[in-house]
Amino acid sequence: MLVPSLKVQDLIEEIRGAKTQAQEREVIQKECAHIRASFRDGDPLHRHRQLAKLLYVHMLGYPAHFGQMECLKLIASPRFTDKRVGYLGAMLLLDERQDAHLLITNSIKNDLSQGTQAVQGLALCTLSTMGSAEMCRDLATEVEKLLLQPSPYVRKKAVLTAVHMIRKVPELSTIFLPPCAQLLHERHHGILLGTITLIMELCERSPAALKHFRKVVPQLVQILRTLLTTGYSTEHSISGVSDPFLQVQILRLLRILGRNHEESSETMNDLLAQVATNTDTSRNAGNAVLFETVLTILDIRSAAGLRVLAVNILGRFLLNSDKNIRYVALTSLLRLVQSDHSAVQRHRPTVVECLQEPDTSLSRRALELSLALVNSSNVRAMTQELQGFLQSCPTDLRADCASGILLAAERYAPTKRWHIDTILRVLTTAGAHVRDDAVANLTQLIGGAQELHAYSVRRLYCALAEDISQQPLVQVAAWCIGEYGDLLLEGSCEEIEPLQVEEEEVLALLERVLQSHMSLPATRGYALTALMKLSTRLRGDNNRIRQVVSIYGSCLDVELQQRAVEYDTLFRKYDHMRAAILEKMPLVERGGPQVDEEAKESKEEARLLEAAPVPTEPQASKLLDLLDLLDGPSEDAQHPRPLDPSPGGALVHLLDLPCAPPPAAPIPNLKVFEREGLQLSLSFVRPPETPALLLITVTATNTSGGDVTHFICQAAVPKVCKGFGGGLGTPEEATE
Repeated sequence: MLVPSLKVQDLIEEIRGAKTQAQEREVIQKECAHIRASFRDGDPLHRHRQLAKLLYVHMLGYPAHFGQMECLKLIASPRFTDKRVGYLGAMLLLDERQDAHLLITNSIKNDLSQGTQAVQGLALCTLSTMGSAEMCRDLATEVEKLLLQPSPYVRKKAVLTAVHMIRKVPELSTIFLPPCAQLLHERHHGILLGTITLIMELCERSPAALKHFRKVVPQLVQILRTLLTTGYSTEHSISGVSDPFLQVQILRLLRILGRNHEESSETMNDLLAQVATNTDTSRNAGNAVLFETVLTILDIRSAAGLRVLAVNILGRFLLNSDKNIRYVALTSLLRLVQSDHSAVQRHRPTVVECLQEPDTSLSRRALELSLALVNSSNVRAMTQELQGFLQSCPTDLRADCASGILLAAERYAPTKRWHIDTILRVLTTAGAHVRDDAVANLTQLIGGAQELHAYSVRRLYCALAEDISQQPLVQVAAWCIGEYGDLLLEGSCEEIEPLQVEEEEVLALLERVLQSHMSLPATRGYALTALMKLSTRLRGDNNRIRQVVSIYGSCLDVELQQRAVEYDTLFRKYDHMRAAILEKMPLVERGGPQVDEEAKESKEEARLLEAAPVPTEPQASKLLDLLDLLDGPSEDAQHPRPLDPSPGGALVHLLDLPCAPPPAAPIPNLKVFEREGLQLSLSFVRPPETPALLLITVTATNTSGGDVTHFICQAAVPKVCKGFGGGLGTPEEATE
């Protein structure tokens, strides 16, 4: 016996009463079988009820595609109850990816032109929800006619449908442009709100429309002024603010029309000042209007005083108790800091206070804004505030805060000593979270400040004696002690309190770093090198240093082991050269005019070499070309030096294996790829000390007018060669 089909209410109750997911699936599968049977029987009276149940099943996430054709039948039905469910089903079950959606185009066209207001509303809602570009082109004329219908209900839905059509088919702008001017005289707020949205879409997609609607700026200003000055209206008031949704939308349209246009901006200046001063900020609706006013002021060519007023409003937002309003204010000030830095600078104390917010998103925005406010005049005070925040900030913000302080100190440091002290405090507080180049930058800075060598080595020694867990700090301290350990022992620094350090204490501290389980392999390498350098700077016996070095000659870490073996060899075989090899590191210049001049000179020399005449190639040199497979692609590109002119010279050079081969001639550059504005060129260099090594440099050049993104260059090395990835590693560590 066939179980009767359930009603919609009964189906909902039974599904909600299922205790397990399996019971729910069983109920739905059984009911879907009844729905399919009913669709096959073609019951016209209960078809809309079956489809309503199917739509509920679809909303629960179960497949309901077999009801698509039933939606088309219900839409074509003359009964309103059928059309209502049919249009609802079309909005839920049909979309542009399915060809079946085009079958309802004719039904929608008939309903738009001949139906009642309720049916027209259903058709317009469906069209604005799932209408494809083809449907929009076919039905644009019908929607245009409905824009001027006497019924406000139909006009409002027609305006929203026109917005959807413009987004789908921008070339339809010319059709909807004329009715908009007439719709701006509407007193119905719903129609007016939709019209403003339609004008925004037209202006964003058509320069001609933007120029056309700049003429209605005075009318928009009058509409917004009327909203401000009219009394309390129960229908449109929200928390005492007259229709904030319409106000916000008008302000957004004014922002579009006044951008980069002097005349329109002057027309709306007085109104914006009135909105900014008379809007009630005790409610969230008023804050929304005020925030849109601020964005409009900042985006158009407003007066200077008005821009200062906008920044002050954002400053008041920072004092609001609502976290969302404070976050919005911080984000807006961060966008504004580049253009109006001095105006934002006046709110710096309030921004700094926001660093202590318990909400991570707020403190992150406050950190970004605080770093953007740092300049040469306030770098000392701001750095002190940021260092205080660094000590108590959450772990996920510590890396950003440390990097920001280091960048600000590098850019605005008043003195080298202050710069060194700032970096040391950052390394001491958050050494594990600093950037990778912090160690190199600090060693470069200390090396270039000769007058601060004694001061730096003493500060670093004291910091290292207190804490050896911060690896970047330990690395810098070990490097500095190794370079300037003699100044540490002399005690001749007048910058700080006298500190008497013995040789044994320095050696014991470095040995503690080597033995610590917290030390990274790179840190142990710094400490081992520092011990080795101290062997030439200390006056005592070096046996203790030699013992430590020899111990690490059997270390499991290959890099540390190699370093220790080389240092031990210095002691045993080349002790007479140890002092010269372990001298203080020279200062490495970074950029500057001298480096630029040298680069220009090297380029000039390379150009002259390429233009020099090529000597005639002897017959014997071609014998080497057969063996030198990496020299170039053709014989014309290779110009090796001539060999011995004697007849047997080539044979002697081929058989005399211990003899070093003559240096190969330079290989010309080679263009290997050119497509869509991207060029790849290869340049080749053979180091004189390693003739068997060929250094290949890939140069990528963008000759197009736009940016090239997601660019990846991959190179394959034949198995017969050894390649070095990115210039890392030694020849012994190269991978085939």
